[in-house]
Amino acid sequence: MRRRLLAVLMVLMGAAALLLCIPLADAYARGRTEHLLLQRRSEAVRFADLADRMRSAADRAELSAEIGRYAQLYGAGVAVVDSAGATVARAGTGPAAEAATDAATDAATDPGSAAGGPSEGAEARRRALTGRSTDRLPTLRPWGPRTVVLAEPVGRDERVSGAVLLAVPTEAARRDVTVRWSLIAAGAFGAFAAAALVAAGITRWLMRPVLDLDRAVGRLTAGSLQARAVSDTGPPELRRLRQHFNTMAEAMADSIGRQRDFVADASHQLRNPLATLVLQLENVEPHIAPGPGLAEHGRALDEAERLEELLDGLLALARVESGTAELGDEDVSRAVRERVAAWTPVFRAAGVELVAAGLAEGLRARALPDAAGRILDALLDNAVKFVPRGGRVEVGATHAADASAVAVVRVADDGPGVPEEQLPLLLRRFARSPEHQNVPGSGLGLAIADEIARISGGRLDVRGNEPHGLVVELRLPSPPPE
Repeated sequence: MRRRLLAVLMVLMGAAALLLCIPLADAYARGRTEHLLLQRRSEAVRFADLADRMRSAADRAELSAEIGRYAQLYGAGVAVVDSAGATVARAGTGPAAEAATDAATDAATDPGSAAGGPSEGAEARRRALTGRSTDRLPTLRPWGPRTVVLAEPVGRDERVSGAVLLAVPTEAARRDVTVRWSLIAAGAFGAFAAAALVAAGITRWLMRPVLDLDRAVGRLTAGSLQARAVSDTGPPELRRLRQHFNTMAEAMADSIGRQRDFVADASHQLRNPLATLVLQLENVEPHIAPGPGLAEHGRALDEAERLEELLDGLLALARVESGTAELGDEDVSRAVRERVAAWTPVFRAAGVELVAAGLAEGLRARALPDAAGRILDALLDNAVKFVPRGGRVEVGATHAADASAVAVVRVADDGPGVPEEQLPLLLRRFARSPEHQNVPGSGLGLAIADEIARISGGRLDVRGNEPHGLVVELRLPSPPPE
């Protein structure tokens, strides 16, 4: 969003700079063209006066000398024609002189020698012979025209006896336009750069509280109830939003904390009387005569022990959910090897084969302390309960196949499994398949493992195995590179 906002501001500022500098540059080019016209038109008027007073050969010589000096000084071409279009005097060399001659004789000898070609010069001569001076020249720009032609009538009104044609080089004027346009462009670029810096600052000022809120929401979503928005900059509306978010986060954390504390306190407080009840039931057992009463006593003792196990699971879950431990670097490969070695005797006693296959070396993850070991304990405990004697459980650990630098721990068994529609229920609390209701346990083992994985930034996936059984995959994020 920051880049998009900055891009919009840059486009708007660029458009504003163009809309300001283009008319300014065009206005200067037109002004410089008008200045050139006024300068050269005054010279043409002087030559027209000399031509109008020309009565003798001496006057003609004086006119020729004047236009010769002018043409030599300014590099221009000058031609004086009579009312019939015949050339009376001419001076100058080079393209300017050719342009003046073309205009005087109405011959298009080189269309590229004068801007606009001889037709403009012929039009200027025609207007001058009708008593009208040249009042407009083509606008001068750095790329042209190289020469402009202007005409001034000799005489006035019905006494027009000829015309003076000036072909003026525009190199100096175009150089002035180029310099001024360069200054305008530099000024526009400098203003745009300054505006871009201001826009970047404004964008940072606007987006800093938004980014801070985004990070706080991400941490809160990940389970960090202490996450708060700390940025105190930005517009008043965003500062109020930060305050409201922090207030909401405080209320939510307080509510969730009270719920977790209640579960933990209730579980803890119930364990003592339940332990006393179990002890009393065990003490009563020797005084019960064999028969139906002793069987009922045994079932009551089993239920009490199951309730005690359920309370232990609730207490463990409450501790995991309310835990504030920092994420750290964990050696997943070593944790898997240690847990497989610890559980091997248990599986051997249950008649189930436990093997470790495809254990990658140096596999590390960023998670809660001993997250991989605790989760693997829950998965193996679940497997040893439900896989029948003679079954097989395989444990593996490797990197994700999609090259996402994620550590994957895989536990696969060939047990009876569960129907496809019941797979999403396995990670829920107290979830049990109907055919496994009599298996010992609280139904919280996978739920606790899933919570540990979630807080660690990973996830727990459950799917069916082929041809039967379950596959549980633990995915934990790898630690950031040093």
